[in-house]
Amino acid sequence: MREDIDFVITWVDSNDTNWIDQKKLYSGKDTDSGNSRYRDWELLKYWFRGVEEFAPWVRKIHFVTWGHLPKWLDTNHPKINIVQHQDFIPDHYLPTFSSRSIDLNLHRIEGLAEKFVYFNDDMFILNKVKKKDFFKNGLPCETAILNVTTPIKPKEVEGFSKSFTAPFFNMMLINSHFSKNKSIRKNFLKWINIKYGIKGLRTLLLLPWNKFPSLMNFHLPYSYLKSTYEEVWYKEPHILSKACENKFRKYTDVNHWVMNYWQIASGNFSSRSTRIGEYYILKPSDILNNNIYKSISKQKYKLICINDSNEIQDGALIKQKLQESFQNILPNKCLYEVN
Repeated sequence: MREDIDFVITWVDSNDTNWIDQKKLYSGKDTDSGNSRYRDWELLKYWFRGVEEFAPWVRKIHFVTWGHLPKWLDTNHPKINIVQHQDFIPDHYLPTFSSRSIDLNLHRIEGLAEKFVYFNDDMFILNKVKKKDFFKNGLPCETAILNVTTPIKPKEVEGFSKSFTAPFFNMMLINSHFSKNKSIRKNFLKWINIKYGIKGLRTLLLLPWNKFPSLMNFHLPYSYLKSTYEEVWYKEPHILSKACENKFRKYTDVNHWVMNYWQIASGNFSSRSTRIGEYYILKPSDILNNNIYKSISKQKYKLICINDSNEIQDGALIKQKLQESFQNILPNKCLYEVN
């Protein structure tokens, strides 16, 4: 049986003056305005080249954008579906500058396949991938490893390290619907699996906990079932809607990882190795990022995420080195680019 899988990628052109003007109208409500949220490293063409070269089996690419488009993109390519925010996000959430509102509504994209892989624009394919790297036996591939997130109370959020809040509120929702002990007992071999390597020891150490403390986030392309989105929206419309109403990201919002956690807690997944990809955060200066450049040039992994940072000092040089690294492995124009 043919298994159709779509890719979804979200992108923003931070140099678009119309977008900037609209963003300024709501900037007084911006609680998460770091430049790294919107900076464009001009690597998008390598994402498309990677898809053509390493994942030619993809059925459709849903390119989600505020409205701007790269000049080099061939929008007439039969596999590309241009999706603007107003095409799928309910009107009462618009306009939005929050990734929460965008990624929590992906299931509303018209024509989206039941099985889809969600890419942020800092996630790339570096080597040949197969459908079974993302879906196996009809189930999304996940890495189920328990982790620890420091617990907080909502009233303490403003004074707390912001990086911990979203996972915490995601897990609050998950624990309200699932029993950790029952979930693990029912799918024991999916949780205690040799594919996870030494990282799997975290799960063994956290087995005594009565509730899900947290799950490890790998910041790699996410395999989702559209029906998972529909189920979570049906059961928790208020919490999801509240996150979508914010024009900018708030640290108390749930995000699309709720869908990821939901699939894992319900056992609706196939186990995947931790070695499929790597997550990097860009360091302030060029020389500190040599390991990233090498991982790209040598195609060390199938998948990679290169996360931005507000601490970048020599951005122009880092951009040049990143582009050169991708150019080494994907030097030729692809059919997704105009001639």
